[in-house]
Amino acid sequence: MARRAPCAPSLIFLPLLQETKNRFFVMEAIEKIKCSAGITAHNEEANMAQILDAMLNQRLHQVEIAEIIVVASGCTDRTEDIVREYAQKDARIQLFSQERREGKTSAINVFLAQAKEKICVLESGDTVPHEDAVENMVRMFADPAVGMTGAHKVPVNTPEHVVGFLSHLRLKLEHQLCLEIPRLGEMIAFRKVFDAIPPDVAMDEAFVEALVIRRGLQVRYAPDAVVFNMGPETVGDFVKQRRRNHAGHLYLQDKYGYQVSSLNSGRVVELALAEIWGALRLIWILFALGSLEAYARLLGWWDYKVRKRTHVVWDIAWTTKEVKRPVESKGINITSPHLPAKNE
Repeated sequence: MARRAPCAPSLIFLPLLQETKNRFFVMEAIEKIKCSAGITAHNEEANMAQILDAMLNQRLHQVEIAEIIVVASGCTDRTEDIVREYAQKDARIQLFSQERREGKTSAINVFLAQAKEKICVLESGDTVPHEDAVENMVRMFADPAVGMTGAHKVPVNTPEHVVGFLSHLRLKLEHQLCLEIPRLGEMIAFRKVFDAIPPDVAMDEAFVEALVIRRGLQVRYAPDAVVFNMGPETVGDFVKQRRRNHAGHLYLQDKYGYQVSSLNSGRVVELALAEIWGALRLIWILFALGSLEAYARLLGWWDYKVRKRTHVVWDIAWTTKEVKRPVESKGINITSPHLPAKNE
């Protein structure tokens, strides 16, 4: 009896192998979005190693950091030495030194002159990005309409004292405002559609916003791109920081006709009133909770001391018996109150 020759395995799996190969080449053909990262620093010895480690250890998928340019302005500590040490380990790191401190705008212009990529990421030397910050900011530029993105600022100082609490509250209000009207700072990414910033501009991030918008591009907030910074620790520093920022924003408005979202006092007042209402509501809830707890304890005392009842057989609270896990809820994060929930 004649036997049928077995089919060649290659003939059976050839279509599957070809499809897999095609998918592989399609994935390879998808170009990553390259960016130049710039860090401006003045005497950031305490933070420079930490920020460079954070930049080198970014989790990147759609994005590639092609170069990391550090502009050190008038540094008299070990900031430049630390950068040189890291540059020996990673060729992407470059150091450009300014003999004297000429202001952040001057340092940014040095970065712009050296940056090779069309997308630039700019970060202050006194901040530290979360490991997903660059990815979550830069991947937005896959949309050609996007001209600028900004990170979600999270303070690291303790809110236990008054000034620390003010820093946390201010950035919380700013975050809520940015969800409606972006006001970007500390860590931004933008298309390199300009060569330099005028030397008289103090609020560089706001000026970049103005340039981008005037070119018909969109400014977007990236709430899942977290950058950590240290807020003021004293009342004097808090006032000093807010004073210079407001003066810079007013100058930008008068000379260049651009108003940042935080100058929209009406919306800021609305957000502040919402916080006040939340605080008053919390006080009422705490009062109600305390009253109910006191009432329940009084009844428990009555049961035990007067009625001699120990509740060995519980009086069942029936509304506690149906548990529904919030599996459909989004934005729930049980690991940190500051970071966005991870997508599964």
